[in-house]
Amino acid sequence: MACILLLEPDVILSNIYTEVLQQAGYDVCPTFDAQKAINTADECSPDLVILELQLPVHNGIEFIYEYRSYTEWEKTPVIVQSFVSPNEFKSTPYIWHELGIVKYFYKPHTSLQQLLAGAQEQLTTIAV
Repeated sequence: MACILLLEPDVILSNIYTEVLQQAGYDVCPTFDAQKAINTADECSPDLVILELQLPVHNGIEFIYEYRSYTEWEKTPVIVQSFVSPNEFKSTPYIWHELGIVKYFYKPHTSLQQLLAGAQEQLTTIAV
């Protein structure tokens, strides 16, 4: 069973995302801050990371840079699910490639079904 590291600081959203992903048959390791996410990743060896960019203490970009510094996580796909405007974030496409971001979802315009489909697409690609 594929494991998803979910880094979402909003407890309500984290619970909703976790439930939807678990109902789809995935193991989900929810975390609320970047440092805890690194520790959790070490425990659960995620196949996919879904994260919010706006985090307490360390932001999502700082998390990804640290996460990528570990050899075993260099190639783990990352889906960003954020309140940060897509125009603001997409203005730097080299960051996407450098950080291994495979999908970007803007929370106000993304349904749970779209997030789930994005996760399934990435996890299917890994399994092939």
